[in-house]
Amino acid sequence: MELFTAPWWSALLAIILIDLVLAGDNAIVIALAARNLPPHLQKKAIAWGTVGAIVVRSVMTVGVVWLLKIPGLMLVGGLGLLWIAYKLLADQGDKEHDGPVASTFWGAMKTIVVADALMGIDNVLGVAGAAHGSFDLVVIGLLVSIPIVVFGSTMVLKLVERFPIIINVGAAVLAFTAAKMIVSEQLLDPIYGGPNAAPSAHTLHVTAQWATYALAVAGVLGAGWWATRRSRSAARLST
Repeated sequence: MELFTAPWWSALLAIILIDLVLAGDNAIVIALAARNLPPHLQKKAIAWGTVGAIVVRSVMTVGVVWLLKIPGLMLVGGLGLLWIAYKLLADQGDKEHDGPVASTFWGAMKTIVVADALMGIDNVLGVAGAAHGSFDLVVIGLLVSIPIVVFGSTMVLKLVERFPIIINVGAAVLAFTAAKMIVSEQLLDPIYGGPNAAPSAHTLHVTAQWATYALAVAGVLGAGWWATRRSRSAARLST
């Protein structure tokens, strides 16, 4: 694809839109992971967590052709992201302890990088597909995602401090993203439908998709609420 031609600009616009839509999830997980750090470490965690996430995403982008050939990749990533979403909620009740996510810089870094690696699958595949094999567009897509994630995570962090309910909203967004990854897994096409699915089964496939979305969000929020309540009850008993 030649530089600065109409197709090139069209592909670039598509990449920017993909980054804007998908980087929001990354901004949420970075903000939530850093929310319990001391103020002087929050900006540091956001900056270095973003750097680590971008490095991981860059490596994934280079190997995107190989990634596309791995059966079950989206399923494993989606299940892993569900666990991350649950932990972000469950750790609310562990503020009295020194859990790796709740109060340490390296714990927050680990959560940020692991979560971005899982969530970045959608972004990497989307950007690579929009770039149509143009390496310069792939690089631009990675560069564009950096300020989006940094600015977005800083903004979300400020909102979380003022409105704690955003933590639950953020976890629900992550759970929904995980469900979308699971639904898009090719190995599960017989359940959720795919390009070769029979039109007669369309209603059943759509129902299965939305049932998975609802189950993922409700499951994460319910399990997180239960874990937080249990942790706070244990803390009260110990005092």
